[in-house]
Amino acid sequence: MAAVRAPSLTASVLKAVIPGRRGRILQAYAELQARREESSSGPEAGEGQIRLTESCVQRLLEITEESEFLRLQVEGGGCSGFQYKFSLDTVINPDDRVFEQGGARVVVDSDSLAFVKGAQVDFSRELIRSSFQVLNNPQAQQGCSCGSSFSIKL
Repeated sequence: MAAVRAPSLTASVLKAVIPGRRGRILQAYAELQARREESSSGPEAGEGQIRLTESCVQRLLEITEESEFLRLQVEGGGCSGFQYKFSLDTVINPDDRVFEQGGARVVVDSDSLAFVKGAQVDFSRELIRSSFQVLNNPQAQQGCSCGSSFSIKL
């Protein structure tokens, strides 16, 4: 008999989710986990990569010190159901994946990676704001106009 593994969600995702949406989000997460397990054992394992644009690499090299890196997390919330959260960090946890390009590092925990695998991280400078953003997320069905929240493909 095969062991059944229950999907694990980070506490921050569960706390941020509106109770009525929790069932839908748990179902979506379980489906993403299943897809992630299939792709990590198949020939398309490279799809789990996070790519960095040149502007992202350049900005990270300007603002980070020796051991610092950009942490990308996905949390429940935002106008589309999930939102991206960026922060500078110095601690790499056992379940983190490190993506390095040109000396700049972006770290994503395994739960969040299911929601952003195959995406691109960019640094955008606009008249009203400058920020890191996730572009071309193949796991996202749609996003809000500001680009900070998204809904996932089911």
